[in-house]
Amino acid sequence: MFDEPRVDAHRVAGIVPAAGSSTRMGRNKLLLHVGGEALVRRAVRLAGEAGLDPVILVTGRFREAVERELRELECTPIFNPDHESGIQTSVACGVAAVPAACGAAVVMLPDMPFVTARMVRTLVERHAETDAPLVVSRYGEVNAPPILYDRSLFGEISRMRAGCGREVVRRHHGRAVLVDWPADRLRDLDRPDEYEAVRRDFAGVGSRSGALP
Repeated sequence: MFDEPRVDAHRVAGIVPAAGSSTRMGRNKLLLHVGGEALVRRAVRLAGEAGLDPVILVTGRFREAVERELRELECTPIFNPDHESGIQTSVACGVAAVPAACGAAVVMLPDMPFVTARMVRTLVERHAETDAPLVVSRYGEVNAPPILYDRSLFGEISRMRAGCGREVVRRHHGRAVLVDWPADRLRDLDRPDEYEAVRRDFAGVGSRSGALP
């Protein structure tokens, strides 16, 4: 009989949902460049720089193109066969792939280019300090990724189908640790005009994580 793997509370996986169809953008936004690199590549790179291990990339419609973009980076690509049902299925798919030894996972979205490795490391540090089941980024009055989920919530995430991340945060908000960031870091990319605006603004602060304090 084999022993169950021991959970390391300080080992935190990364989950990067990259299975969307980019309908509003009109093209695969994951491969759009901001600061000299594709959005999905930046997210996976920053997850690794933040110490997340492993970094799980959940793919969908653009699976082959996304995996080609990341072939030189260390990550674990998995395919979400239910990707057309929404991002919640990709989060659940990623959670299911987290190794049994990991004590938590951080979900970070590739279309949030103003998130930095330091922000992710801060979530991991707060989890280690507090043992909270949730560590949530807050931008002004808005809660948004990256979000750290303790392993104790994985089963709950896997069972939910719609809005799983928001619902889990709502249910456990009283036990969550909130980490505040400047409101202008909450910029995502869904439409061409948003991409052009973010690309201009990003160029003004630098293209690498070290240039974004």
